Amino acid sequence: MAELLAGIEQLALARWLKASFVAYPIVNALHILSIGALLTSVMLMDLRICGAFRSLPYAAFIGLLRRIAFGAFAGALVTGLLLFSVKASTYAAMPVFLAKMTLILLAGVNFFAFMRLRGAGDEPAGWAVIVLAVLSLVLWISVLFAGRFIGFL
Repeated sequence: MAELLAGIEQLALARWLKASFVAYPIVNALHILSIGALLTSVMLMDLRICGAFRSLPYAAFIGLLRRIAFGAFAGALVTGLLLFSVKASTYAAMPVFLAKMTLILLAGVNFFAFMRLRGAGDEPAGWAVIVLAVLSLVLWISVLFAGRFIGFL
């Protein structure tokens, strides 16, 4: 595993990010921007599922925010992989980084559980989807906190 991580750090793109005065800060800023868009869209969706913003049509509101969330997640994934490549060995050894990855995985499982349980109509059906929406809020906020701790450890 150590060889794989060292190999990632030696990729041309990772070496370029390390050497460039502007590339790493730009990728870092794009990562933060993507995370902000992801968390905002997820939080608004979860709050709507929990009953907030009832004056807004559920299907259109959730549909728009889901597309934004997917795009933002893709941006966070790409930029996160680029940031990881610079210090792959260091990050992979950090418990808080591993916690962040676990939380993201759990948030993904939570999303797929929600997709299976949601009602066929416009509004989600049952208490289970509300519990999953609250769990989504907790998971994504936890991902944010774990990510911030990475920079300070």
